[in-house]
Amino acid sequence: MSELTEREVCQALREVTFGRRTMSKLDGPARDEVYVRHFIVDIEGWHVPLHNGCGTLDYCEEALCPDGRRWAFDPGDRYGTDPVALLSTWEYQTLERMLNTL
Repeated sequence: MSELTEREVCQALREVTFGRRTMSKLDGPARDEVYVRHFIVDIEGWHVPLHNGCGTLDYCEEALCPDGRRWAFDPGDRYGTDPVALLSTWEYQTLERMLNTL
């Protein structure tokens, strides 16, 4: 089985913004500080932990898709390998608004 890629995770996030998939919050903030929130969303079986800093979507930590494949952020990765960074400006803003309403 091949590894899950950041582009596949980005596509799942992108499909939420276009209304092709539904997203729900699996849990409340795992860490709720003044400026940082970490929570997990479910996108039709995909489990995606996201970080929200200062009220804005920051980055995706990892993802697990329904078939069991996993993608994880590696601090050594070059810029642009985070699925959130691959979203267009409109997709990013739309996803951020959607997350703020969950």
